[in-house]
Amino acid sequence: MKPIVIIGILFFVFGFVTWLGSVLIPYLRIACELNNFQSYLVAFSFYISYMVMAIPCGWVLKKTGYRTAISLGLLIMALGALLFIPAALTRRYSLFLGGLFVQGTGLAILQTASNPYITILGPRESAARRISIMGICNGIAGVLAPIILGAVTLKDADIIQQNLSRLPGLQKTAALEALAHRAILPYSIILVTLVLLAVMVFYSGLPEPDDDTTETPRETGTQKTSIVQYPHLLLGVVTLFLYVGVEVIAGDTIISYGASQGIALSTAKFFTSCTLVSMLVGYMIGVICIPKYISQQRTLTISAVLGILLALGALFSHGALSVTFVALLGFANSLMWPSIWPLAIADLGRFTRSGSSLLIMAIGGGALLPLAYGRLADVFSPQHAYWIVVPCYICIWYYAVAGHKIRT
Repeated sequence: MKPIVIIGILFFVFGFVTWLGSVLIPYLRIACELNNFQSYLVAFSFYISYMVMAIPCGWVLKKTGYRTAISLGLLIMALGALLFIPAALTRRYSLFLGGLFVQGTGLAILQTASNPYITILGPRESAARRISIMGICNGIAGVLAPIILGAVTLKDADIIQQNLSRLPGLQKTAALEALAHRAILPYSIILVTLVLLAVMVFYSGLPEPDDDTTETPRETGTQKTSIVQYPHLLLGVVTLFLYVGVEVIAGDTIISYGASQGIALSTAKFFTSCTLVSMLVGYMIGVICIPKYISQQRTLTISAVLGILLALGALFSHGALSVTFVALLGFANSLMWPSIWPLAIADLGRFTRSGSSLLIMAIGGGALLPLAYGRLADVFSPQHAYWIVVPCYICIWYYAVAGHKIRT
């Protein structure tokens, strides 16, 4: 029970730090005077670290073990939070992006350790249920993070935006600097919290599961010698890449999209929390229904089809209704991670940690697809840019019905 509680706390941290980006995008767009494409470099800098650092993180995990790797990941995240202080003081966008990359690196280590850990802690067929419980911890944090940071950084944002266009040069600079300084207090609190968590985990006595010697009958029979000999894993990496991309798009674009639909930022700043609430509902359904009433594979199939329908609803409606469809994508996305992950690492045996590293690399989808969305939003419109998610959901559907079964 103690390991579950500790990993639950870590998933809360994942969610809180990850979904701060949904507020940082509109906040830094104002404070650093950015366009859509530039503002989505927030998501790019954070999530690209998973793709770049996942393999080194897997090496760290092998060398240090789970507990030490988790503590190290928390300390690296704390370093990223520390960089936000000089970034806010100087209003340098590059420093903000650097802090996000460092935080993403720390999270990559945590994810590399925690996701296989929670999968190994019990029967494989109920892994999606355990991951759904972790998803609830993640989702609660995701609901709280935009509300808390938004209350600090986007307070009176509509009035500030209106006034900025009328202020002369020096006064405008002073107003933008004051806005940038708002990030100092919340990230100082995050810094202290992460350091304390790192110390707590290191002295927690978290057990080390032995997955290196785990062999399945299928693995023993085929004598596979390389991770690339598992096509269901490689397809799972692609699927997870697309899934993370659409999940980040749904959560990180909705505030700016709501503003583009004529909704005030004072209201729109709560929209990411709405997306995360719909995800929480999905997680709770997963805890109750998987695997007792529905399999992981069937859940993924239904989720992908629902994602396609909701995306089309957002594309062919307007105003608050269109924003609602985007928020409901959180519900469609909620059970994809807990379904894709166990399907992808099934039967890997001694390659489980290596497979985990590849899957963590796939989180880079959260870097590239939102950036592509931002470019499409500049060229066409924020609404038409949502067409990018439709083929992604179709590919996820394919993995659910056929891709995860391919073993040779």
